[in-house]
Amino acid sequence: MISHPYYETALAAAQRAGEILRKYFRTKVSIQAKSAVDFVSQADLESESSIVETIKTRCPDHQFLAEESHRDRFDAADLWVIDPLDGTSNFLHGIPQFAVSIAYVRGGICEFGVVYNPISDEWFTAQHNQGAWYSVGCPAADRNMTRLQVAKDLALSDTMVAIGFYYDRDKIMEATLRSISDFFRQNIHGVRRFGAAALDLAQLARGDYGVFMEYKLHPWDHAAGGLIVSEAGGKLTNCLGAPLNFNGPTSILASNSILHEAALAIAKRNLVNATNL
Repeated sequence: MISHPYYETALAAAQRAGEILRKYFRTKVSIQAKSAVDFVSQADLESESSIVETIKTRCPDHQFLAEESHRDRFDAADLWVIDPLDGTSNFLHGIPQFAVSIAYVRGGICEFGVVYNPISDEWFTAQHNQGAWYSVGCPAADRNMTRLQVAKDLALSDTMVAIGFYYDRDKIMEATLRSISDFFRQNIHGVRRFGAAALDLAQLARGDYGVFMEYKLHPWDHAAGGLIVSEAGGKLTNCLGAPLNFNGPTSILASNSILHEAALAIAKRNLVNATNL
């Protein structure tokens, strides 16, 4: 189980943020457009403020890298990487596939992560070198947790692939569509696109998928979910095969490890072709 000194703080922050999201879910909320297809809602902003306030009360000197309003240094000694509402478009359309994502990073190492769906009350958690866990109900109250383990699929033809689409509707979109086509040529069982990367990663850790790919994600999208995948026995790189970090946007490929090279060949080829256009 997880025993990090800041873990209970993260659980409290996620639970409080989840209450805010449930309050606004399927109600009319004020929306601001970041772009034609990228939005931030009142729920995003209140959730992030609540998370930061909860953590600052207990850890006043810590820094934050968060989606909506906090951009401290990514190499800060004590850094919280936060997505207050991963899956905003789902949330705004009344689709209950979204999450609060909180990771604590020290010295460039993600020490623990929490991904929480406040509608299903599903919690995915992990600690560096200590494993990944799943529970329905907050882990602080429910000790009947299940150890997460990635799928054992041996070939792409044995598995389901999860795909993310970035807001860009140009080259990245075309590269993503080509990759989907290439995956289908490997006789995969199917593609799922649920629109919340933190949950996609957490569900890969549970064994729902063998591969997850997206050509552009931010650190708050993958910090907690990525650790959960790694601790469940999976592998993560960018779509060129290099290690991930928290210093800016990146492509991401996550797998059950066994399928990584086969999936990487597809992801890399189409990304390289797109950037060379």
